[in-house]
Amino acid sequence: MLEVVALSALTTFLLGVGNGAAGEIGKNLSLSAGALVRRTLGRETPLPTGAEDRRALAERVHARLGRDPRRAGEWALMLEGSPDTAGEPSRGVMPPAPWAFTNQEKVLKQLLREADRPWEGRPRVVLLSGPAGSGSTSVALRLGAETRDRFPDGQYYVDLRDASGETGPDSAAVLLRLLREMDVEPDRMPATEADRERLYRQLTAERRALVVIDHTTSLAQVRSLVPSTPDVLLVVVVSGPPLLLEAERIAVPPLSDRHAKQLVRKVAGPEHAARVRTHLPGVLERCRGNAFALHAEARLLTRDEPEPTPADRTGAWPDHPVRTAAHVASLRLGSEALRLCRLTALGGWPSISATIAAAAADVHEATAARLLDEAADVGLLEALPDLRYRFRPEIRRQLAEAATAEYGIGKCADAVDRVLEALLALVLPASRAVLPESWRTEVPEEYRAASRSVTDGIAVLAAEVANVARAVVVAEEHRRTDTALWLARSLWPLQLKAGYWDEVLPALWDAARHAEESRADERMAAALHFQLAHCLGETGRWEQANRAARAAVTYERAAGHLRGEASAVELLGLLNLNRWAYEEAYERFAEAESVYRRIGPGEEGVADLPRALALIERHQGRALRGMDRLDESRRCLNRAVDFFAGRTGAPPEAYNRARALTDLAETLHDAGDDTAALAGIAEAEALLPPSAAPHRAYLAGLRRRCEAGTAR
Repeated sequence: MLEVVALSALTTFLLGVGNGAAGEIGKNLSLSAGALVRRTLGRETPLPTGAEDRRALAERVHARLGRDPRRAGEWALMLEGSPDTAGEPSRGVMPPAPWAFTNQEKVLKQLLREADRPWEGRPRVVLLSGPAGSGSTSVALRLGAETRDRFPDGQYYVDLRDASGETGPDSAAVLLRLLREMDVEPDRMPATEADRERLYRQLTAERRALVVIDHTTSLAQVRSLVPSTPDVLLVVVVSGPPLLLEAERIAVPPLSDRHAKQLVRKVAGPEHAARVRTHLPGVLERCRGNAFALHAEARLLTRDEPEPTPADRTGAWPDHPVRTAAHVASLRLGSEALRLCRLTALGGWPSISATIAAAAADVHEATAARLLDEAADVGLLEALPDLRYRFRPEIRRQLAEAATAEYGIGKCADAVDRVLEALLALVLPASRAVLPESWRTEVPEEYRAASRSVTDGIAVLAAEVANVARAVVVAEEHRRTDTALWLARSLWPLQLKAGYWDEVLPALWDAARHAEESRADERMAAALHFQLAHCLGETGRWEQANRAARAAVTYERAAGHLRGEASAVELLGLLNLNRWAYEEAYERFAEAESVYRRIGPGEEGVADLPRALALIERHQGRALRGMDRLDESRRCLNRAVDFFAGRTGAPPEAYNRARALTDLAETLHDAGDDTAALAGIAEAEALLPPSAAPHRAYLAGLRRRCEAGTAR
């Protein structure tokens, strides 16, 4: 009987498959789809890169299915067994609105008018802007608190201030953060910007939701978030001049004196009413209705300390209330804490720990922790989770300028150099601790011993990834090229094990460029280009990934490093495999095998050679399956299974054995041997821990396909 496969279902499947989601398991689904496309159309068809090309491919496949009942049945099973890449989004968690929020009712009414106006096909977008410290963030959070009933399906808040550079994350990274707020699981996160946007629209379709993107710095960051449905309101918050975004533009004005007084009294509390009455005129004059400055000075009025004299206030900025408030706050700090803040502000670090501050000020960590707490108490720093802090950009710039003026360029450069050294001492041992046997995490001798005391290297790297990305730029500015390159090298476990591709990519771009411009050691340049190629491939940037991988091959050959050359050629094969270029992939895997086999006794990498060749056989088996050379594929995959089962004398590896068994079951299913495929699936399932939920779910879908095959 001819199974009916709807064009719409086929299109939806091909739009979702091949986007890099679900890591290894998503790639398995994509490879299965590519192999089935080849069998259906009778020729190799590379993975389409855009939505229109995927729709066109769906139409071509669908046209063939009407004449091929067996293929129609295979596609029906493939579609039925594929996991849902969307799922139900969470309702999101907005940060709490400020307790002391005062006035701005007019602005709130303008926002609510945009939320409630007739749809008429016009997207609901608000550009909320004001000078630094004007309270635009507070207005957005208050909107969320007052509109829970209007947006019952979700309120999502993304703050872009913790990025590694002045321009903030790119549009793909913004989408990634938003989808994380919607609780999209890492294994279902699309890799490419286009697929992330598609998933965002899928998750918000037919839902009443509020999306707030705070501290936006460019139009590109939010252009893809403009809603296309009537019940989603996008609020873009900008500190400073508004962007050229087609939106309802709402400015956050300064507070009037009456409302400024209310804010100060709320923050200070009734127990400090007398002090407020005494100092309120000066506070109003300095703050000029700026909500942040008013809040900061009101907090200082609660401290039982002498008020700074007018003479102390020299150096304040009458036209910049935030800077003036920071100046007033700095007067309440001791010289030691103020020095620490100034020196720590120099690097532009996205987040500050006691370790970083201690290095900048050249003090003990316990002292730095105490001084950071004092600085946060007067409002110079904002507290973050996990005992970390950050500066507001305007305050950081002011403190850095003061540091240069007070201590001179030389001492400031020394402070930044100490932070760079501290970051190296943090991340290099952490990187080695995650992959202690890998040659890709080899570190200089002075950092090796420390790796043995690191208990959670991934956590260390994740906490510092934005600082490392910033440090790569800073190190190059300070002409410390080796430092920049080693910092970027340290991120390999984070991209390999934790999927932090968007977060590490800026550092890798910069480091690879530095390696080329400085004519760094070939092996260092090769390693960085390999990391860059891997990251670009995982985010679906195939052409750029191929160029970086080929550069890695060139550098490894120049260094005479056979293991590195083979690994880079292998990566080229994987890049081709993942975009359905099966013949090219097989050629690269065969080339990699020949390079591996040139490693002789006593040479670097010889101990790892049997395992490397087993992995290459697995990859060759997957490529051969895509080429419909199923007997050869089965032989390669059986040899890989035997190796990882320990049948050739090597230590068994349960995870890689399960992966190879999954590939073998796919090949057996394609060859019509579903009974043997089901046995392989059962064996793989027994090897997987409960935490391997995505792999188990994939095997469940594969089992259904095989069971349907045996029923036929």
